Amino acid sequence: MTDTRRPWVVGVSGASGTPYAAAVLRGLFAAGQAVDLVVSRAARLTILDETGHPFRDAYWHADLARWLGDKPGDVVYWPAGDLAAGPSSGSYPARGMVVVPASTAACAGIAIGLSKDLLQRAADVNLKERRPVVVVPRETPVTRAHLEHLITLYDAGAVVLPASPGFYGAGARATADQLVDFVAGKVLDALGVGHGMFRRWSGELGAVDR
Repeated sequence: MTDTRRPWVVGVSGASGTPYAAAVLRGLFAAGQAVDLVVSRAARLTILDETGHPFRDAYWHADLARWLGDKPGDVVYWPAGDLAAGPSSGSYPARGMVVVPASTAACAGIAIGLSKDLLQRAADVNLKERRPVVVVPRETPVTRAHLEHLITLYDAGAVVLPASPGFYGAGARATADQLVDFVAGKVLDALGVGHGMFRRWSGELGAVDR
């Protein structure tokens, strides 16, 4: 890593919704942003289940390219069990972090400071350093405990951005990819990263997205 490299940490937890993570990664790479990637053990199983492709620590670069359908940009991969990794320290020069999708277990662990793996520890570090942190919960319905953990994250400074796609752009003609990109674009908005993942609301009838 060069002295000038300041990546976004992207943590992928085990919730269903790995297409959201792939879209966020593609958006960050398209914007020329550096990424440090952490994929939890449960997320590796979910990626296999949702894509039919494995994601293995030893072959992560090839597996990531297959998952994204494209060659990745500037990316460093850290195994989730590596608690001595760069993103585990507040002195590591990260810009902030996205947890996408964010399982209820990951949200709970981050909210209470459990730091059971690198994903949770890196999120805790970015919160304590007052860097941007975006969590993208997908679980539905939610219990009171889930809501309380999300409120705790909000109070700690995180942006809680549920995976709730907007339909008012393409309406009934919206494709799954458009709906996924809508959520990914909202994540990039929260990070302050420019993108063209959806058309924005212009104030005119028939115009889209806000």
